Amino acid sequence: MHLSNFQGVIGVCAIFLTIFLLSENKQKVQWRFVIQGFLIQCIIMLLITFVPAIKSSIQSASSFVMLLKDATRAGTSFVFGYLGGGDAPFILKDGAEHSLFVFAFQALPLIIVVSALSMLLFHLKVIPFIVRTLSPIFQKLFHVGGAMGVVASAKLFLSQMETPLLIRPYLTNFTRTELLMVIACGMSTTSAAAVPLYAMILGNTFDNVVPHILVASLISIPAAITLTRILIPEDGEKTQGDAIAPFNFKSSMDAISKGAIDGMSIFWNITSMLIVFAALIFLLNALVGKITLVTIGHAYSVQNILGYLIAPFTFSMGVPWSESLEAGQLLATKTILNEVFAFAELSKSTLSDHSKKIMLYALCGFANFSSVGMVIGSLGTLVPERRNDIISLAPKAVLIGTMATCLSGTLVGLLNFH
Repeated sequence: MHLSNFQGVIGVCAIFLTIFLLSENKQKVQWRFVIQGFLIQCIIMLLITFVPAIKSSIQSASSFVMLLKDATRAGTSFVFGYLGGGDAPFILKDGAEHSLFVFAFQALPLIIVVSALSMLLFHLKVIPFIVRTLSPIFQKLFHVGGAMGVVASAKLFLSQMETPLLIRPYLTNFTRTELLMVIACGMSTTSAAAVPLYAMILGNTFDNVVPHILVASLISIPAAITLTRILIPEDGEKTQGDAIAPFNFKSSMDAISKGAIDGMSIFWNITSMLIVFAALIFLLNALVGKITLVTIGHAYSVQNILGYLIAPFTFSMGVPWSESLEAGQLLATKTILNEVFAFAELSKSTLSDHSKKIMLYALCGFANFSSVGMVIGSLGTLVPERRNDIISLAPKAVLIGTMATCLSGTLVGLLNFH
């Protein structure tokens, strides 16, 4: 057995053991469903790798995402000129082409376009049809109730803020296990609106990166459900239910306009959060750097320190020891800040191609500290009577979400997925 395969086996065991040790009721863990969920995750990866029809479908979805990116650039270049990706009115020095990439004007506007398109597809009954088609499949595969099946299927398309709207009437009666599953599925995946953004950031680092981003969310859903079953074993009846219509539009134009407005709101939220968090982490790193310089004679950042702590874990995921510190720092950045910062760092990293692919999957999710506040605010508003449960479960969901994406990354390295 190759060393990286041996590392991967250790990594899988370490993830399950960590969650088991933190379980609220170790005696009630239903190992049959846990093993079945893990096998489903592995089977999905193998099907994507070896079944041409499935592989072709994902490639088609990838091509559509890239088409969205080009369409958005047409819009941003019209409005913002060269700042939005249009031709520059001046001559650039050799090798300076990258300096024209303005994140706020070229990457983030993709969210507005995808948000508008998503609402249009909702109005045209496309997304509801897909969700209702996939929901029974997810119910049978993962042994969850109807309402949770809706969440698992919808999370392939919608964000962690939008998905709970589909099952709002049922959230009150959710068990703690189901409530954690909802939050953890949100944190272990991304959304359709974010895929083009990630593709823009990682486009020069990976060949055809979009299929990997899409697959990462798909395989992390069973991982999140499986790990949740260990952390908080089920002790109540599964909540049944079907998807409801959370959005009511008068026309296609109404759907597009409201989607664009929602996308703009997300755009400004992300922009402000990126500015503030970048500034705060700079200040925190400056403070920690001064303290460590005075006390031990060397300046360290928060990511450096956490990277050392996480390095053994990333090594067990299949990353070579010589690269485990850098990989650990990426995971720390994603958890402290968010996946956008981590992907930006990954695009500049010196990791090997194998390690980059593992970390791509490990970083592909919303599990970070800022998501805790977002989840409490959004879900707490939808079901205020469950606010205390949501507050207690949100940090656990960060753990589950992180471990789920890391499990996906470990399997990618273990199965040599490509």
